[in-house]
Amino acid sequence: MVSLTSQLKAILFDFDGTLVDSEPLHFQMWQQLLAKYGVELTEQQYKDHYAGVPTTLNAVDMISRFKLSIPAHSLASAKKELTRSIIAKSGFPLMPDVREILAQLTCYDLKLGIVTGAAKSNVHATIKAHSLEKYFSIIVSGEDVSRNKPAPDCYLLAMSQMGVTARDCLAFEDTELGLTAASSAGIMCLAIPTALSSHHDFSNAVGVFSSLRQAAEWAINSGNKTNSRI
Repeated sequence: MVSLTSQLKAILFDFDGTLVDSEPLHFQMWQQLLAKYGVELTEQQYKDHYAGVPTTLNAVDMISRFKLSIPAHSLASAKKELTRSIIAKSGFPLMPDVREILAQLTCYDLKLGIVTGAAKSNVHATIKAHSLEKYFSIIVSGEDVSRNKPAPDCYLLAMSQMGVTARDCLAFEDTELGLTAASSAGIMCLAIPTALSSHHDFSNAVGVFSSLRQAAEWAINSGNKTNSRI
């Protein structure tokens, strides 16, 4: 069987929830900020509306949903500043096996990149804290494009910077929003849902996996591009 990696030139990773276990911390930070305005954000609300969604879009929804009397950009700025102050110390914690998976993928002739809706400073702080800089040839964030995920712009920019086409790439995402962005760019996508995104629609994914390790092993070993669910 010919491995899928032999047909690829690039693997593109989402950041939050895919490479790093950040969603619980994002939830706690939103709870902290909203509590100042008398809003008690529940885990179910976060799962239903905010997990995996860029900060600016979350702020707009929260202002409307909770009828807050502050500008959405002020709430978004407060969240970004809180995130920066926390992440600057040690970065986000990695998802299981990330370091080993990246090292394994470097054995193949592949370019690795990060395509995220998150702030680039948070990504850089995290990969520096964990000494992962050597693995990634590019980092594209929501700050680099006019339209964030679920628009395909960040993936289109990543492919342009790497000099590859959609058929050369494979993406790893943990949310429906990220999957939509990759799929809209024409890129095959493997989904690795978290506890906060398990209810999302992943029907457009090439495969749905319970861990990044399983998704990576499928990419390495499988020559079959038909849908797979593990």
